[in-house]
Amino acid sequence: MVTLAIVKSKLRLYWLLIKGLQAGLLLSTGLAGYMSARCPVMHWYDFLGMGFSLFLAISGSTILNMWFDRDIDAAMNRTSHRPLADGRVSPNEALRLGLSLSAFGVGMSVALSPLYGLIVFAGLSFDVVVYTMLLKRHTCWSIVWGGISGGMPILAGRAFGLGHIDGIGILLSLAVLFWIPTHILTFAIRYYGDYQAAKIPTFPSTYGFQTTRTVIAVSSILAALSIGVASALIGMQWGFVRLLAVLSGGLFLLAIASIFRPTERINFGLFKYASFYMLSAMILLSIGTI
Repeated sequence: MVTLAIVKSKLRLYWLLIKGLQAGLLLSTGLAGYMSARCPVMHWYDFLGMGFSLFLAISGSTILNMWFDRDIDAAMNRTSHRPLADGRVSPNEALRLGLSLSAFGVGMSVALSPLYGLIVFAGLSFDVVVYTMLLKRHTCWSIVWGGISGGMPILAGRAFGLGHIDGIGILLSLAVLFWIPTHILTFAIRYYGDYQAAKIPTFPSTYGFQTTRTVIAVSSILAALSIGVASALIGMQWGFVRLLAVLSGGLFLLAIASIFRPTERINFGLFKYASFYMLSAMILLSIGTI
């Protein structure tokens, strides 16, 4: 007999499988992309439908990644407690859930708009097939394809709002692509030993810590510039642009500090700030053109 307690327990495990905070951050970029094209939002059913379909697709792709990487997660101290790695969710259950969410998400996206659905499907394919299955275990440059996938939600949202792909949408997706190294490479430095134990090639293991910190700094600057230029082209109100500039300055200073005064505290601070920065930028992008 299925009880409420069992259902709640399963939902908690599934929330861990979809990496709720990460999924929420990616979803926020898609919603911001839509808002940047259709402010104020005139059709709430489109907005909600887009958000729900994108959440399903992102969640499904994340579960499929976890399903494929369950052996890696089991080998790393940081991830060995995840539901698939420690056996609380079976591989077959996770695979069925991941495929179902992905299929529903992409199917709903196509029903809303063929172009929007195509971009969502491309993002899922780049993430699961190209990044995770084909490249992650073989080259540290896999993060480029992971970054392309990460930039698809904001491109999809803007394309859904406009009905076509434009230069601003591409620029916003590039901003996310450039932001990805700041997010991932700081993590690769912090958990260097874990990645070594799992035999996953990373920038620190391939090119060294100093080169990796330089890449982080350069990518942070490019991300801030891309978001700034896109915001100006969209017509964001000047007050919001100035606030975005202040937030970008914080990202830049932390990135530079990580090169010249590298410490564990600064590195992890940059990792945390990068997530805060992206979420804040998406909020400003959403409300700054109203």
